[in-house]
Amino acid sequence: MGNFFQRLGELFRRPAPRVTARYELKPHRSNSDARDGNSTVYDVGPKLRQYARHLDQNHDLVKGALDRLTQFIAGPNGISVEPQPRTFGGEVHTEFAAQLLEAWRDWAQKPEVTWTHDWAACQRLLCRSWLRDGEALISLIFGNRPDLDHGTRVPFSVELIEADFLPFNNSDTNGLRILQSVELNGWNRPIAYWLYKEHPGGLLRTDYKLKRVSADSLLHLKLTDRIGQIRGVCKFASALQRMNGIYKYETAEMVAAEIAASLTGALKTENASIGPSNELEGPRTFDIQPGMILDNLRPGESLDIFSSNRPSATVEPFRNGQLRAASAGFGLSYSAMSRDYGSGSYSAQRQELVEQFDAYRILSNQFISQVTRPIWQRFVTSAIAAGVVRQPRDLDPLTLDDASYQPPVIPWIDPLKEANANNAMLADYLTSPQTLIRQRGGNPDEVLNNWQQWNAKLAARNLTPPAPKQPANPPVRPVDAGMPAYLMDA
Repeated sequence: MGNFFQRLGELFRRPAPRVTARYELKPHRSNSDARDGNSTVYDVGPKLRQYARHLDQNHDLVKGALDRLTQFIAGPNGISVEPQPRTFGGEVHTEFAAQLLEAWRDWAQKPEVTWTHDWAACQRLLCRSWLRDGEALISLIFGNRPDLDHGTRVPFSVELIEADFLPFNNSDTNGLRILQSVELNGWNRPIAYWLYKEHPGGLLRTDYKLKRVSADSLLHLKLTDRIGQIRGVCKFASALQRMNGIYKYETAEMVAAEIAASLTGALKTENASIGPSNELEGPRTFDIQPGMILDNLRPGESLDIFSSNRPSATVEPFRNGQLRAASAGFGLSYSAMSRDYGSGSYSAQRQELVEQFDAYRILSNQFISQVTRPIWQRFVTSAIAAGVVRQPRDLDPLTLDDASYQPPVIPWIDPLKEANANNAMLADYLTSPQTLIRQRGGNPDEVLNNWQQWNAKLAARNLTPPAPKQPANPPVRPVDAGMPAYLMDA
């Protein structure tokens, strides 16, 4: 215990870690806000973005929540595209679709100007920036140019741009109708964007001027919740203060636990006039070890060992309750937010997953409409213009860039139960094999081609494909139950 009180003093003098003051958000005290969405975003947009980035960088729970949302919205392989061009008879033009898909896969290896990310990685970066910052920008670059090597057969590339390039404080409502760096026409449709030439917070910034970029060559990915809102805001803005509260609470508990672990006991004497040490000896010291016996106490002395109440047993229940509330603001299920999958039956977990995946599908559809679909449409136009693919004469031109977009599939909790349910739906004509294949993230034509090639290889070796096995718990057939299987409670 020689340096015990010195160590204790250092602990109490040490400032507890906390969120930097410039990232603090003050709650809006008014219970009404009559301003439009653009006025509100103008006041809080930059602060929300900085605060969300701070928590993403320093709070593991926020980083994990963003990772999960990106996984559910964009997926590990990105949004898959299945070309659906049709003939004048209404059938899918399989040959032209195969040409488009082959060129698309080649382009997806080097889709952006830096050649740093493939298309799946680009989608994840865009999705994460979209959720955290509220918006992101994509510059579209067409055709051959001397200063850019597209790196693919189709001369088309994208440039990923952070929202910082689009300043909030640039407005000109009297002349060009520029609102928060977005130039609008008379119907408030964006026709151009005014961007910094370089990142305003970059190390290599030398130019502070703005340049005008036509909306035809720029995609603005944004999250909005007000009609007429021009700029996007963070997806989990309503949960930022709660997450900051969890961060502060856990930090305070860890500091309290560290202090409690440093407190051992107090040396007591029966006679107050007899000090625990004298000037010649200096402070009394005790080397505390497991199982030790204190045999050097003086007459009248005793050592009172402190009982620590840390870590507190209320930390986890309180934290989980706060996470359950914050998960609503993030748009995540509580299980995904807290990584708590141990509680709940299969039915409860399945119910939570199915209900929450509708929310993920809404975000996936927004992402597809703002990123994947327009990128695909411009890719098809560029591929035909460059002669990489040829448009057939029997192709309906109105379906030239038609496609099916498949977001991440719903994961299986119990594969056997899921497979049995799919078999029952197929048997009762409630779905089709193509639909089930797409729901699992596959391409029906490619699945059939793979089976055809596999059967050909088996026949070449005089091998017979094994008969399909019956499921362990086959679904109840209507003829056995006297009613449709989908009306029965499994």
